Amino acid sequence: MQPIIISKLILAAVSACSFGSVKQQAALPDTGKVQSQLAPANKSWKFEKKPVWADEFNGSGLPDSTKWSYDLGGHGWGNNELQNYTNSTHNVNRANGVLTITARKESSGSREYSSARIATKHKGDFLYGRFEIRAKIPGGRGTWPAIWMLPTDNAYGGWPKSGEIDIMEHVGYDPANIHITVHTEAYNGAKGTQKGQAKKIEEAFTKFHTYRVDWTPDAVRGYIDNKPVFEFINDGKGYASWPFNKRFHLLLNVAVGGNWGGVKGVDETVFPAAMEVDYVRVYKMVEK
Repeated sequence: MQPIIISKLILAAVSACSFGSVKQQAALPDTGKVQSQLAPANKSWKFEKKPVWADEFNGSGLPDSTKWSYDLGGHGWGNNELQNYTNSTHNVNRANGVLTITARKESSGSREYSSARIATKHKGDFLYGRFEIRAKIPGGRGTWPAIWMLPTDNAYGGWPKSGEIDIMEHVGYDPANIHITVHTEAYNGAKGTQKGQAKKIEEAFTKFHTYRVDWTPDAVRGYIDNKPVFEFINDGKGYASWPFNKRFHLLLNVAVGGNWGGVKGVDETVFPAAMEVDYVRVYKMVEK
């Protein structure tokens, strides 16, 4: 969900991978220069049975403020997105054990659409673990829902140096094609080299499905309904290909249009368009 370069759209679409962002790059800190060049062994990592962090979205109104903050504004988010993100229950609301993020066709700030983007930054930051989210996503041309992760500290510099993990991304002009992707300095959407896989989930808009990533020292592995879809192995070549040894946080949002989501325009008749989230659960990796 980070900003992208439009010239890469066709290449990335053919490869069935999602897009990433292009931000001004920060200088590489010294920590990146001493990273091991040895790929870690696959130790068949396990995860604790009880979540170390979770939100079942009980209660009503805005999400739990001890777990979630808001990214606000309508500046395009580096992707030429069309929505203004708010912290209003009009766009993000809990009811009946479900969180609903709704994009609407309406005047909001300086934009003609409103929506919400929430994050666990500094309230839920994690290094490795199992991340499981059960959700039902919106369809319709111009919608761009995402469940994803960004680095909390940008230890290796700005995007894509410090990485991105997309647990679930969908663009409405490509119905039901669900993407799981990682972006790094070596492999990212700006270059059309991002690493990812997509899978058709025909009932993604009408039923809840479980989107999951298992992140361990040796790999990032993605699953839909507990079936493996994607695997990205740590090659041991340093931060440029594997920045995933620092803490990350979770984000949930529904964007409108943008360099990827809006490549075939926006169908105004599909709004309001909502992503419903039954739960978010994070399981701690068992150290070996």
